[in-house]
Amino acid sequence: MTFVHTIADADATGAVREIYDADRTPGGQVPNSTQAFSARPGVYAAWKALNGELKAGMDTRRYELATIAAARRLRSTYCMAAHGSVLLDKGLLDAGALGAVVADHRSAGLDAVDVAVMDLADKVAADATAVTQDDVDRLRELGLTDTEIFDVVAAAALRCFFSKTLDGLGVLADARFGALEPELRAALTVGRPIAGSAPAPDARV
Repeated sequence: MTFVHTIADADATGAVREIYDADRTPGGQVPNSTQAFSARPGVYAAWKALNGELKAGMDTRRYELATIAAARRLRSTYCMAAHGSVLLDKGLLDAGALGAVVADHRSAGLDAVDVAVMDLADKVAADATAVTQDDVDRLRELGLTDTEIFDVVAAAALRCFFSKTLDGLGVLADARFGALEPELRAALTVGRPIAGSAPAPDARV
């Protein structure tokens, strides 16, 4: 479901066909998020290249935790489900730990660096003008370089673009995320429902 017309997989040609084929899942599906950009495949390709450049220079776990923090603040079910699944699939967190992080990362047993990274990403997504020198100095004191701090801020900022584009177009998280363990699926449903699922009781759509 989207609020605008998207090009069906069978009808895709040219640049749209390229982004569809690049993102096709092992099961052969084109993610809803990719289809949402069918009106502007060049924008999607540019965003993917920019995000890929950032990810290439970041520790994977740090990138995913920063992304989860931003997506939670933005109430993006799609990005929560997608990046929560990455943390699970790569063995970076188990389901119990991920659920605890989603509920409250400050009491989830993370180390001080992870907590500070998620705090900063959350603050950028909520109100970047509220970020202070103290927020940056906290990460410096924990051993992060200025480049690493930049990466955390950029990861949160890039998530704002992607999450808000998807939610602004009414894009639902792919139905495959409905296979997540029910309690975890409910925790990750922070905004719009997963395709084929009922909205969470407290979700505002």
